[in-house]
Amino acid sequence: MIFGNGCWIQKKGCSCFAPQEVYFTTITDDKVTMCVPTYHVRTRGDVLGNVNLTMEITSPADDILRIRTYHYKGAIKDTPSFELELKDNRKLDINDSEEEIVIKSGQMSLVINKKQFSMKFMRGNEVITTSTGRDLALMKTDWKGLAYDPGDDDETYMRQMLSLAVDEKVYGMGERFTPFIKNGQTVDIWNADGGTSTYQSYKNIPFYLTNKGYGVLVNHPEEVSFEVATEMVTRTQFSVKGSYLDYFIINGPTMKEVLGRYTDLTGKPSLPAPWTFGLWLSTSFTTNYDEETVMSFVNGMLDRGIPLRTFHFDCYWMKEFHWSNFIWDERVFPDPEGMLKRIKAKGLNICVWINPYIGQESVLFDEGMKNGYFIKRTDGSVWQWDMWQPGMAIVDFTNPDACKWFQSKLEVLLDMGVDCFKTDFGERIPVKNVKFHDGSDPLKMHNLYTYLYNKCVHELLCRKRGKEDAVLFARSATVGGQKFPVHWGGDCWSDYESMEESLRGGLSLLMSGFGYWAHDIGGFENTSTADVYKRWVQFGLLSSHSRLHGSSSYRVPWVYDEEAVDVVREFTRLKAKLMPYIYKNAVETSKSGIPMMRSMVMEFEKDRTCPFLDKQYMFGDSLLVAPIFNEDGLGSFYLPSGKWTDFFTGEVYEGEKWYEKKYDYLHLPLFVKENSIIVLGSCDDRPDYDYEKDVEVRIYAPEEGKEISADVYGMDGKVRMSVKAVRNGNTVTVKHEGSGSVARITVPEGLEAKLS
Repeated sequence: MIFGNGCWIQKKGCSCFAPQEVYFTTITDDKVTMCVPTYHVRTRGDVLGNVNLTMEITSPADDILRIRTYHYKGAIKDTPSFELELKDNRKLDINDSEEEIVIKSGQMSLVINKKQFSMKFMRGNEVITTSTGRDLALMKTDWKGLAYDPGDDDETYMRQMLSLAVDEKVYGMGERFTPFIKNGQTVDIWNADGGTSTYQSYKNIPFYLTNKGYGVLVNHPEEVSFEVATEMVTRTQFSVKGSYLDYFIINGPTMKEVLGRYTDLTGKPSLPAPWTFGLWLSTSFTTNYDEETVMSFVNGMLDRGIPLRTFHFDCYWMKEFHWSNFIWDERVFPDPEGMLKRIKAKGLNICVWINPYIGQESVLFDEGMKNGYFIKRTDGSVWQWDMWQPGMAIVDFTNPDACKWFQSKLEVLLDMGVDCFKTDFGERIPVKNVKFHDGSDPLKMHNLYTYLYNKCVHELLCRKRGKEDAVLFARSATVGGQKFPVHWGGDCWSDYESMEESLRGGLSLLMSGFGYWAHDIGGFENTSTADVYKRWVQFGLLSSHSRLHGSSSYRVPWVYDEEAVDVVREFTRLKAKLMPYIYKNAVETSKSGIPMMRSMVMEFEKDRTCPFLDKQYMFGDSLLVAPIFNEDGLGSFYLPSGKWTDFFTGEVYEGEKWYEKKYDYLHLPLFVKENSIIVLGSCDDRPDYDYEKDVEVRIYAPEEGKEISADVYGMDGKVRMSVKAVRNGNTVTVKHEGSGSVARITVPEGLEAKLS
C-alpha cells in the first residue's frame, strides 16, 4: 500500500506519525522497551495531546531480533497467530548510553539513535539495513486532526520501511508468478485462487530474504502489503492495518543460513516418505473415468515399462453436487474397496482429492450444520455461497470438535486403503459478516485457515500412517505450511509460458521456507502439444515430486505420441536410479530447511549472474537442471565457476559461461558440479528400495588432494553408508563405510578408480 505522494508529501488526507526520539527505556536481561514519541519533547507541555509509540525488542534465538511497535496496546489482537517455535527469549547484550542504545544477539546488533530516532541493523561492522526518518510510522489515511480522530479504525496502519543497498535484490514472499526478483513490485499477502498467470497466489508468505544475507518475517497472519522498491525505490516497505506491527529480522550471513534460522522459527519441512518421490498419475479433473478407465491407465503405464508409483483420484471419485461427502460414487465405483486392493496389488499407493467445503447436497451437510461444525455468519446462520459447489459451507477448523469430525470421515477412507489426500482449495475464506467458533478475527483467519486445514489432515495421517509416511498434496499455504508437505503449484495452462511461470513460482516458494515442491506435468488447463508435454516431463521428473495431472484431458503419455511414452519411461527410471542422491538431499532438507530445489542465487551468492536466473535451478547440492522452454529444443543455460560435467555424455564444460545447445527429448541440460559424488541406486523400477545396496559411485571432476564425500541414507532416514574419495595424480581412491555395498565406480576419463 502506497501512502506517499512523491518524496516529500503524503497522499491527501494521509498523516504520518513517526518516532522522533527515545524518551525513556526500560531494560531487563531479555527485553528492551522504549517510549518513542512522534515529536520532540522540549517542554513539559509537549507530552500532552500527541501520539506516542511503544517499542519492544527481544530475541527468540541468536541472530534473530523481534521488533514490536504499537500505538494503542489495548487494541492489539494477538489471536489467531502463526504457530512459531518461540521459547524463552535470549539474554540480550545491551549497551545503553546517552546517545544510542546497542542491542546485540549473536552476530547481529541493532543500533538505535536516541536523540534523532533511527535504527541500524549491523553484522559486525557491516550495515545490513536501516530505518530512518519517517520509515517506521503510524499512518492515518483519513486524518482530520487529533480532536476528530475516531481512534485506530480501518483508516489506521502501521508501516516500516527498511533500506535497500546498491545491487540488493529481494526474493521470496511465497509462491509468486510475477518476476522472480521482487524489486519494483507491490505484493499483497492474501491467499487467492487465481491460477499461475496473475499477481495472485495460493501460497502467500510474509517473509522475504535478500542477497545481502538477511530475512524479514512480518508476524501477521492477516493481509500484509509490501512495496518493494516502489513507493521509495531504496526501501522495502511493509504495512498492516491497525496500530500494531510485529516483525523479525533474521541474520545469515548466507541465504541458506537465513532459511535455516527462519525454519527454526516457523518449523522444518517434514520428510516425505520415499515412495512419494516416484511418479504420480491422476485421473485429471473433469474427465470421464470409472474403474475400467483407472485400471487401463495403471496397466497401460506398467505394461509400457513406466514405473508408476502413486495413483490419484481427482474430484469425481465423489458424486457431483455432493462434494465433499467422502463417499465413492457407486455409479462408477461400485466396489471401491476391491478396486483399491487391486490397485495396491500392482505396487501402487493411492491418493484421493478432498477439500474443506461441504455442499448442501452432501450427506454431511445437515450433520455439520446441526453440530456447529461450519463457519457461521454473525447472525448465527451457516455461511454459504455458490462459488464452487452450490450452497456450500466451509468447515470451521477453529472448532476442535469439527476437526475430529472431519478426521473421522477421512479415517474411513484410510481404513479402506487410501494412503494420502490431495488437500485442495483453502484460499477462498470469507472475511465479511463471518464468525468463527473460537472468535478468531476473520481478517487474520483468511490466510491462516489453510494452516489449520492441512494441519488437521496431516495429524490424522501421522496417527494412522505414522509420521514417516504422512504426506499431503496441498495447494494453499501460509507461514509454517512447510511442515505439511508436499505443495504443488496450482492451476496452470499447458504451454511453455505456463511451464516457465510455474518454475518461477516454485523457486519463489522454495525461497520462503518450503522444502519440497511439485507442479502439474503437462499443464492443467487445456491440452499441451506433444512437444510441450515431453519437455515438461523432463522438468517434472527432475523436481522433488512428480505428478501427471490435467483438467479436461488425460495426461497418460500415449495420448500424445509414442515418443512421449519413451520420455516418461526414461525420466521416471532416471529419477528412480537417482534416489540415493535425491533422498539424501530430502533428508538434509528436513533437518536444515534448505530446499531440495534451489535457486541459483541461493547456491552461488557471489556469482554476479546468478541473482537474475529463474529458468534453471540446483536439484540438490550437486545437480544443475535447465529445463527447455521452446519447440526448437534449444537449451540455454549458465554454468557458474568451476568444472561442470554433462550427466548424460560425460563432457566437461568450463564455468562462468553461457551455453546454447540443441537437445532431443531424452536429454536436457543436466550438469554435475565439480568435486561431487553422485551415488546411483541399483533399482530403476521404483523409488523406494535399498539405496545402499550395490550402488554405483560416480565421481565428477575431483581436484587434486581434495577429499570429497557423500552419505547414503536408508529409507528410514538414517545414514547407512558413507563414501569418500580423494584424487592423487591419476588415481582416485574410494573408500566406503557402513552396511552398503559398491557395485561400480565411475571416474572421469583419464583417471583410474581404486577401492580402498
